[in-house]
Amino acid sequence: MKVRSLNNYIDCIHADFGSNELFEGIWPIPGGVSLNSYIIKGEKTALIDLFRDNPQTIKSMEEGIASAGLRFADVDYLILNHLEPDHTGWLREFRNRNPHAKIISTAKGIELIKSFHKIDSGLQAVKNGDTLDLGEGKTPGSKILKFIETPNIHWPETMVTWEAASGTLFPCDGFGSYGAIGDRIFDDERNQTELEFFKSESLRYFANIVSTFSSFVNMAAEKLTDLEIRCVAPSHGLIWRKNPQSIIDLYLRYAGYNDGIAEPEISIIWGSMYGNTKAGLDAVIKGINDEKVPYTIHRIPDENISVVLADAFKSRGIVLAMPTYEYGMFPPMAHVMDIFRRKHIFSKKALRIGSFGWSGGAEREYDAASANLKWTGPDPVEWAGFPGRDDLELLQKRGKELAGMVKSE
Repeated sequence: MKVRSLNNYIDCIHADFGSNELFEGIWPIPGGVSLNSYIIKGEKTALIDLFRDNPQTIKSMEEGIASAGLRFADVDYLILNHLEPDHTGWLREFRNRNPHAKIISTAKGIELIKSFHKIDSGLQAVKNGDTLDLGEGKTPGSKILKFIETPNIHWPETMVTWEAASGTLFPCDGFGSYGAIGDRIFDDERNQTELEFFKSESLRYFANIVSTFSSFVNMAAEKLTDLEIRCVAPSHGLIWRKNPQSIIDLYLRYAGYNDGIAEPEISIIWGSMYGNTKAGLDAVIKGINDEKVPYTIHRIPDENISVVLADAFKSRGIVLAMPTYEYGMFPPMAHVMDIFRRKHIFSKKALRIGSFGWSGGAEREYDAASANLKWTGPDPVEWAGFPGRDDLELLQKRGKELAGMVKSE
């Protein structure tokens, strides 16, 4: 594993994981994902963020350090922006190989190092605005690192590191995305189609990982406004050196989705046991088409919640089509609603429809599940068995109403 250089004193070590993994043990990554770590060389040497603890990543880290012309003993400072195990799983082994490096994190990060990894010496807590001067080294000018606390992106201890001379921001999970990056780690090494893939995967990553903490993204971005950011180097995904503002702007746009500033489209999420709910949904879609509002459509449980969540998160409107199942919601839809609650999918225009057999009941459970999500929308529609003509007319009307609400915001 050869390092790639951001400039003549900053290198990137990275490892890719393939499509057979689940990120956080939950989210599918059919396009893989990268782990990025960074070396900054002045008179002193800093290593920013580690990898998780497995043979593949350990090999990548060993090869990368050697490719940079270093030994682990040459690292003077280990900077941990975020203590999640995919960035710190190898910390105890690093400490075994280098017992002298100063480990730097926020005060909350230091506490996690002690509790997670049972390391209690050689630790240094930094606070918002603190700096570290690595000295000049082999290239002119001091390499000064500035630390900025960005709590809850997406753990309470998180911070970002900014290298002043190059204007490089190291935000760890912030401004990241799914997607393996291979040897072409920079945005300017990608064609437009490839860039769109990484941008799309940044949305799914944000919805899956960060959406609960959208308000904290806005607060963090406010802290960064005075920095001259010429490169964004996250720990997952591409390094943005040609157009760093593009990934920052995308994250700010995503953060707005939970404030009701979403895309003027509708996410349709449906499940049907015997086709009765699907027949009603077809009528709703006719109403949406009458208003020419774009929509995406996902059948559950066929599609993974990761993709469903991303589309629902970015859409202004939602249709939830589900039958009643044993006096409650169709179980796969109950899971969807639980994820929406956990991920704070707020401020949507929502329509719920569904058929029932001997009794209703899905509406009661749905009302309880959506009670704190700040959703508004047309009245729900339920019917027994297959929808009749009047049901279908009402369902088409409701679809048109929802589409009109989405257009008028």
